[in-house]
Amino acid sequence: MQITVLYFARLRETFQTPSETLDLPTGVQSVAGLIAHLAARGGAWSEELAGGKVFRVAINQELVDFTAQLQAGAEVAIFPPVTGG
Repeated sequence: MQITVLYFARLRETFQTPSETLDLPTGVQSVAGLIAHLAARGGAWSEELAGGKVFRVAINQELVDFTAQLQAGAEVAIFPPVTGG
């Protein structure tokens, strides 16, 4: 399954890319699986996507939780929470 992943704010800077197209392994079907797959890259990926880090995920511009299922062609955005006033 192929998806597009978009990175925002500190994640974009840390990963040094605004987006990428991924061909996911067969077993990766949920947001949790995607996050684990990306974190397995090690280094900054495992640090930024670790269990204690706070970030949000949207599929096709709708916020979702980690149980959400991925579909081929989906656009998945990963971003830190936005604060401000």
